[in-house]
Amino acid sequence: MALDHAILVSLLEMPGSGYELARRFDRSIGYFWTATHQQIYRVLARMAGDGLLTVREVPQQGRPDKKEYSVAAPGRAALARWLHEPIEPESMRHELAVKIRGAAFDDPAALIREVERHHRAHSDRLAHYLAGERRDFTGPGAPGPLDAGQELQHVVLRGGIAYERMTVAWLDDVLATLHRLGATPPPSA
Repeated sequence: MALDHAILVSLLEMPGSGYELARRFDRSIGYFWTATHQQIYRVLARMAGDGLLTVREVPQQGRPDKKEYSVAAPGRAALARWLHEPIEPESMRHELAVKIRGAAFDDPAALIREVERHHRAHSDRLAHYLAGERRDFTGPGAPGPLDAGQELQHVVLRGGIAYERMTVAWLDDVLATLHRLGATPPPSA
């Protein structure tokens, strides 16, 4: 997936400035597609130059005018073409998994801190996703019946929640295994 497609989706959900879009990436769509603020601004300028986005100058009091981006008809058509293209199922390329297998040839206990670090990161991400779900979809301040866009946003977030729960459970298993094997010397090469 190109950053272009993530930007088109985000701007179709709600037009906004480059700054607003970058904040949305930090808060929601960035859970599944990351980009730096500089990348977003660069791609916005290119997409506007290619006619995929329209740009409107919005006057602001006491600050410079801001540029608000929205998706133009050619941008909507480009997204529609991409939505109909098949994509390859993602394969699991996981450097930590290779390290865990390689620990059989060294000291398994040496990986405990690294696995704990990954566990904390995934636990924190899971907590963040669950807080976002409560805020935007299931909590007392959440909207009533969801429209199609909100339903699709929620199903993607639920996928992220399920993935993080699975990863945390797997890392719990890895840690238990590493602790159990920590006293066992590695096999000789």
